[in-house]
Amino acid sequence: MENSSRKNPARWIEISFNISYLLIVFVSAFLLYKTAQAGDFRWKFAIMSFLLGAGDSFHLIPRIISLLDCSDRDYTVSLGLGKLITSVTMTVFYLFLWEIGKEHYALDIKGSLSTIVYCLALLRIILSLLPQNRWTHKNPSLKWGSIRNIPFLILGAIVMFLFLAGAIIHGGALSFLWLAILISFACYMPVVLFVHKNRKLGMLMLPKSCAYVAIVLMGFFL
Repeated sequence: MENSSRKNPARWIEISFNISYLLIVFVSAFLLYKTAQAGDFRWKFAIMSFLLGAGDSFHLIPRIISLLDCSDRDYTVSLGLGKLITSVTMTVFYLFLWEIGKEHYALDIKGSLSTIVYCLALLRIILSLLPQNRWTHKNPSLKWGSIRNIPFLILGAIVMFLFLAGAIIHGGALSFLWLAILISFACYMPVVLFVHKNRKLGMLMLPKSCAYVAIVLMGFFL
């Protein structure tokens, strides 16, 4: 009998999307790097984009393999560890965005705000590393899933308002980056909070990924 993974078109759509997403991010990172000079904005976008793709690979590659696998092999541990790594790298990704936004728009940012941004990122990483998250269990902690995302949500909001202020005052190539951040969180938070009640909400991760692709592609206009 044909395996259910081969019968379900939604799985093949997810597989194709995940592969396409990783290819676009990595190819964009390579092209940005090849057309950049060390230390300029494109170079920073290239490093940031590679970090995004590398971090997501730890989660998406096991996910792709699990969808293709016809056996009953359990991928809980590899998927959980991948989500942990992605949680950390995504936090660092927003620190890159913060530094790029500050330099690109040359806004008068108080040092205390930068300190808050880095403290939020550190707190998010520490919370993600705590064993209470139960990353490698079949039933990870929903409570800690919400707790670790509180500083991440605040961090994302600060970075979003930085780019919104820059777009209003200066405009330019990154004028819509704040909107991509808003869309990413608008899609991400319902999944964090309610996907255990409605698995279909997981589909929101597709437009979330598209928002990050849009951020990466904005680097070509710098």
